Amino acid sequence: MNVRAHMSMLFHLDKCIGCHTCSVACKNLWTDRKGAEYMWWNNVETIPGAGYPTQWQDQQRYRGGWEWDGETLRLRLHSKAGGLMKLFYNPALPELDNYYEPFTFRYQDLFNAPAGDDQPTAIPISKITGEPMEIKTGPNWDDDLGGSNTYAWNDQNFANLPETVRVQMQELERVVFNYLPRICNHCLNPACVAACPSGAIYKRAEDGVVLVNENKCRAWRMCIAACPYKKVYYNWSTGKSEKCILCFPRLETGQATACAHSCVGRIRYLGVLLYDADRLPQTAMVRDGELIDAHRDVILDPFDPQVIEAARANGIEDSWISAAQDSPAYKFVKLWKLALPLHPEYRTIPMMYYIPPLSPIVSVIEEELYRLDVSEDIRDFELFDRVEAARIPIQYLANLFSAGNGTIIEAIIRKLLAVRIYMRRKTVDGVIDEKTLALLEEAGTNAEEVEAIYKLTTQPNMADAFVIPQYHRESAIEAWNDPLVHKGETGLGYIQPPHRGE
Repeated sequence: MNVRAHMSMLFHLDKCIGCHTCSVACKNLWTDRKGAEYMWWNNVETIPGAGYPTQWQDQQRYRGGWEWDGETLRLRLHSKAGGLMKLFYNPALPELDNYYEPFTFRYQDLFNAPAGDDQPTAIPISKITGEPMEIKTGPNWDDDLGGSNTYAWNDQNFANLPETVRVQMQELERVVFNYLPRICNHCLNPACVAACPSGAIYKRAEDGVVLVNENKCRAWRMCIAACPYKKVYYNWSTGKSEKCILCFPRLETGQATACAHSCVGRIRYLGVLLYDADRLPQTAMVRDGELIDAHRDVILDPFDPQVIEAARANGIEDSWISAAQDSPAYKFVKLWKLALPLHPEYRTIPMMYYIPPLSPIVSVIEEELYRLDVSEDIRDFELFDRVEAARIPIQYLANLFSAGNGTIIEAIIRKLLAVRIYMRRKTVDGVIDEKTLALLEEAGTNAEEVEAIYKLTTQPNMADAFVIPQYHRESAIEAWNDPLVHKGETGLGYIQPPHRGE
């Protein structure tokens, strides 16, 4: 057993209000500089939608992640020999139009325009060329457009939905959307690391954060193409690749990441997960329907004496083991089995997790008025028994979070509904009847677990939501050299100014 520790983040999608505060906080802290204008290490997408960059989930086009043929796991992008042939031309790279051309406005036009009858305007100009341009897209261009034929219905996750379901979702009473915050998943089997010809991307030993050594980066951009989530970016000014660093300088001082700390909806949780590195090959090489179970198996129980002993043997300190025991990520992912990775079928074993959203039940039109398609007297229980009546199809969520396995999504939705029904009976009606207790048993939970889920979901303080262990840089492998030089190599900035092609 090769026990290692990993800092992970969890997103509760029922609580996201789509305010983009997390994106702005990240932008102001890390990518507010020349060449990084179009980089959004954190972005919030509307689902269904085309995403950012456009159609990033289309791996037939972008060739990201891994593929397994039943025997061998290989990069979808290329083989080793194929990588040499693509060094100077890689058709799988997203183009600038798939993101957006960085722009500003010529504000002096507001002051220097000659006198006239028309109101002067500031003309948009490209930050790359300096020439006037027409703004055609942006990082959240399809924000809130859940029913848009241009964006929503080009979502790759509709690919294997029955045509009848797709047609129904275009009806007014079924139009629905949700928000999907995305950062780098800091995967256990990162395709970006495997594809980099110069070995510039690596995974930190002490907390699993995937970083770019920009002194080694040669701008081959294979990392961008190989990442199925398209969370590695190319700085057109410095000629280096950049990506989310999980705010590791903040974590090292006991602070939450900027996106989590600024989150208005309090949808984010931070915690330590212990995993068995020896199981990684078998975790990635199973059938799609078994990926979630394999993923949960690689996460270890931090209360298991054998796990604790193996963790200590690997140099993991007791403070990290204690943090793993208190981790909200462990509770939601492993203990309660409510959180899932995004697109596990890419086989990168992502370590950022999502609690799938509940959605309103389908409405029907009756005498030109809308009403819920359930009876008034037993609404809660009927909804529990008819999760297929929710506006977001189960299969759509399964395509996002469970590699198409709808059974896993149904179990999570039913448990979330069970929590809601139980707490409503307790706080509103003041009575927990036998039918409610039977419902908990059917959902695979109990009153004690429901109370714990409710408390961590609705009433967490910062100490509950952000369980950050004490870092010991002096004992980390990467700290053998001068720590200032090390930080300069891992995305915090340069000791010396960068030069293109260095």
